[in-house]
Amino acid sequence: MNSIFETPNRAAAPPIWDVGALCRAIGDALQARFNPVAVRGELSGFSRAASGHCYFNLKDANGQIRCAMFRRAADQIGFMPRDGEMVEVRGRLGVYEQRGDLQLVVESMQRAGQGALFEQFLRMKAQLEAEGLFDAARKRPLPPLPRGIGIVTSPGAAALHDVVTALRRRVPHIPVVLVPALVQGAQAPQSLVEALQKLYRLAQDGQGMAADLAADPQKPVIDTILLVRGGGSLEDLWAFNDEQLARTIVQSPVPLISGVGHETDFTIADFCADLRAPTPTAAAELVSQPREVWLGALQLLQDRLANGAQRLLDRQQQRLDLATQRLGRPSSQLARNHLQLSRQAQRLRHAMLLKMQRLAHGQQVLQASLPQVLQRSLQAQAQRLERMDLRLQLLDPRLVLQRGYALLSDDKGRPVTQVRQAPPGAALKAQLSDGAVDVVVTQPRLL
Repeated sequence: MNSIFETPNRAAAPPIWDVGALCRAIGDALQARFNPVAVRGELSGFSRAASGHCYFNLKDANGQIRCAMFRRAADQIGFMPRDGEMVEVRGRLGVYEQRGDLQLVVESMQRAGQGALFEQFLRMKAQLEAEGLFDAARKRPLPPLPRGIGIVTSPGAAALHDVVTALRRRVPHIPVVLVPALVQGAQAPQSLVEALQKLYRLAQDGQGMAADLAADPQKPVIDTILLVRGGGSLEDLWAFNDEQLARTIVQSPVPLISGVGHETDFTIADFCADLRAPTPTAAAELVSQPREVWLGALQLLQDRLANGAQRLLDRQQQRLDLATQRLGRPSSQLARNHLQLSRQAQRLRHAMLLKMQRLAHGQQVLQASLPQVLQRSLQAQAQRLERMDLRLQLLDPRLVLQRGYALLSDDKGRPVTQVRQAPPGAALKAQLSDGAVDVVVTQPRLL
C-alpha cells in the first residue's frame, strides 16, 4: 500500500516562465492573432503628456482597454479628443511589459461614423490646395478700422448673438449688415453662396461710392465680411466644406474671416478665407478693436500734437527773446556802431602811418645803397667788355697767318679752299701775315 505521505500521480508539470518572457510571448500571440485591429469605443481619461504622447481608455458597456498614442500619430488628429466622444481607432494590440498590462497602441483616430466624410474632406482639401485656393500670398490683411462689417450666418443661431454682442460692446459706432443664410442641411451651401454674393455686391457698390459718402452717409461701406457658425459635429459643419462655397469665398472683394465651429474644428471655408478665427466671437473681436483703444490712440496723438505745438511755441518765444536782447534800445545800438567806427578809423590811421614809415625807411635804404649798386654795375659791364674784346682778338685771322698759314684767293677775290679751284696756270693771290704775293699754279696735288 502507498503511504499517505506519498505523492499521487499527476500530469507532467508546466514549464516555468520568466515574467518578461511570458509577457513577450503573450504579446507575440496577440500580434499573430489580432493585429492590425480597429476598435470603436468611448474615450475616457484622455490626457496628453509633455512629450506629446496621448494616453486614454476606450470603453463600452461591456469592457475597456488601455490605449497609448505616440506623438507622431497624435499630431495627425484633425480634432481635439474629449472624454465621452465615440471614436474609431486603428492600431496594434500588445503587452506593456513593465506593468504586464494589455495595451492598444493607436496609430490613427477619427470620430465614429465620420470616416467616409473625413476622407471626402481630405480629398477636397488636397484638390483645392493644389489649385492654389489656400495660398497665403493671395490672402489680405484686415483693415485696422473697418467702415462697415457684413455678416453671413443663420438669424436664429447663437453664433449671431455672440458676434453682435461682441461688436456692440467693442465698436457700437460701426454699421453691421446681416445677410441671413442656412448653415446646416442640404440647402445650406447654396444659401451661403447666395448670401455671400449679395454681400459682395454691397461691398463693391460701397467701394465705388466711397468718394461720395458725404452725399449719402446712410449707405454703409462693407470692407470686412464675417462667415460664422457655432460648433457641431462634422455632419453639422459639412455645409462649409462645399466646393462651390470655397470658390465663392476666394472671390470676395474684401477680406473675409471664417469663424466656424470651435477652436478644434476645421472646414474648407477656414482654409479659403483670408483669416480663420477659432470661434465666432473671436472673429468679431478680430475686426473690432475696442473703441477705448482708438480713443486712447486719439488721446495719445492729441497729447503728442499739443506737446509738439507747445515746444514749437517755446522755441519761437526763445528766439524772440534773443532777438529782443540783440536789438535793445536804438541809442545803444548807435553808440555801439559809433564806437566800432572810431576803432576802425583809429586802426586805419595807424595802418597808414605804419605804411608811410616803411616807405620812408625803404627810400632811405635805396638812397644809401644806390652809389654802391651803380659802381658794382659799372664794374660788371667793364669786365664783360674786356671778355668780349679778348674773344674778338682770338678770332682775328691775322693770328692764324702768323703761325705760317696763307689765305688764297682767285683773281676775283674769292677764297680758294679746294684743289679743284686751282687748275694749272691759274693766278692766285696768297695773303700772308705781313703782306700779299701773287702765285701761279704749276701742278695741283691731291692728298
